[in-house]
Amino acid sequence: MLVVRERWRAHLLAWLHRAEACAIARELDAELVTFRVPPPKGPLLLRLSDPEMLRVTDELTRLGVPYIGPRPSVMSVCYDKLQATRLVEAEGLPCPLTMYRTADPPPRLPLIVKPRRGSDSLGVRLLREGPLPPRYRSEAYIVQEYVHGVELTVAVLGERVGRPLEIVLAPGGIYTFARKYLRRARRVVLADLQLSRRVRESALKIARLLGVNWAARVDFIAEPGGRLCFLECDVAPMIAARSAFAMSLAAAGIARAEQLALLTK
Repeated sequence: MLVVRERWRAHLLAWLHRAEACAIARELDAELVTFRVPPPKGPLLLRLSDPEMLRVTDELTRLGVPYIGPRPSVMSVCYDKLQATRLVEAEGLPCPLTMYRTADPPPRLPLIVKPRRGSDSLGVRLLREGPLPPRYRSEAYIVQEYVHGVELTVAVLGERVGRPLEIVLAPGGIYTFARKYLRRARRVVLADLQLSRRVRESALKIARLLGVNWAARVDFIAEPGGRLCFLECDVAPMIAARSAFAMSLAAAGIARAEQLALLTK
């Protein structure tokens, strides 16, 4: 087994994903390699950030080289938050009201603004006061209603679904890049069993709808009134032992050894 890691570059995503690749390689007693053309021979487990994952999966698919990781077609859909939201919405599953290339008059504040294509909550902003800056009215961003409630995430691996985790944030807080990785928010197993069942069923339905072929982490917000809103489906999630993905599966009784076996088969 060869674990393909991020190429070195001065970017937070590169540092995070290179560290995760090292952790996975240690768990699997595997060799670490950096992607190159032609790629090295042997089973390739891709541990890359979303932009690099999309580039490398495209290249490997073009070369006809098998690998362990998401298909580029699946990544293209899920990496595009507008497209993924529209597909999920069309199936009757609730999503935050999402606007694109918004025009005057500006939408009602407060609002969440985020890059249309991106990962790891980079660039996510809560806009409490107007007017909406012109840069957010471009093709590069989407604007969403600010949904109040409990942030939830759950792992999906094939047909196996973990138990949802609640992301513990301060009232009015949002799950930014910093709260994910730099000042990590506390994660606890969701105690509400009825809500947990709804989250798991919705996550599996969304994973099937979006064509997920490997691992995914699906994020939601549960509003006090009962609406369960889909936020994002990450098909290149962190999978190391301390990740939310691994914690969600472990809470559902899927031990780490079984997780690794399912991830690498």
